[in-house]
Amino acid sequence: MRDIISLVVPFYNEGKGVLHFFRTIIPILEGIPDTGWEFVCVDDGSTDDTLACLLTCAREDDRFLIVELSRNFGKEAAMTAGLDAATGAAMVVIDADLQDPPELIPTMVEKWREGAEVVVGRRVDRSSDTAAKRITASWFYSLYNRLAKIRVPENVGDFRLMDCCVVDALKSLPERQRFMKGLFAWVGFRTVTIDYVRAARAVGTSKFSGLALWNFALEGLTSFSTLPIRIWTYVGCVGGLLTLLYGLFIVVRTVIFGNPVPGYASIFFAVTFLGSIQIISIGMLGEYIGRIYMETKGRPIYIIRKKSRFN
Repeated sequence: MRDIISLVVPFYNEGKGVLHFFRTIIPILEGIPDTGWEFVCVDDGSTDDTLACLLTCAREDDRFLIVELSRNFGKEAAMTAGLDAATGAAMVVIDADLQDPPELIPTMVEKWREGAEVVVGRRVDRSSDTAAKRITASWFYSLYNRLAKIRVPENVGDFRLMDCCVVDALKSLPERQRFMKGLFAWVGFRTVTIDYVRAARAVGTSKFSGLALWNFALEGLTSFSTLPIRIWTYVGCVGGLLTLLYGLFIVVRTVIFGNPVPGYASIFFAVTFLGSIQIISIGMLGEYIGRIYMETKGRPIYIIRKKSRFN
């Protein structure tokens, strides 16, 4: 009996690379013995001909399911939509840019059949990325794993195979502001890691700007740790203690030496320093309140405009 595995691929303005992606990956998947495939393609509100290319593929191959979202909801929501729509005994998530090598998928399937419930790909060489992206990614993983109780493996992205029991666990999580790398780590399960070298994009350019990556990092930090907001309690306590000690120093100095004219520089520094700390702490508090606000609205993670499958 053949195992049916779902390939989940989010697409956003990848029209130039759709046909190349499937021409590359389908022969690899069809070479895996005793395995049938379902291709779940999520169009995340593309503004180019991505959807038309996907529908062309679906008309030629009845294994394709095209999930068209009503607008651009972001990669995390598109990935969630794909996992919700997939029906395989296992699901493989991969990006459409082919930076994650599809040649690893046969090994992932083999590890899954040996008992692994999650098989992840880890990038051991990211020389295809810019130096700025490599450095900031390293900083993010280091900071995140110091702040959060649930560790996210460094240089492990969304490229992975998951058993259907893992996907069912992910579906049970109710949050709408989703940081999928954190959710993948949170649910746990038996995990095997495969190392690989990250390639350059086959076609097109990255859709993540520097600002988008910063917001994504902030989303991750506030999703799985309260330490960024708790730390300001400690900062306030330390600041209060230092202020008390300084006040005692002023009292003693005044008793012994009289009341000299205070210096402008010290007052300016104290006011601006403490004011900056207050503004930063209010901003961090606002991040968490904003998350609470968005979650209490209860809006869906995504809205599907249409599903297409041609038999």
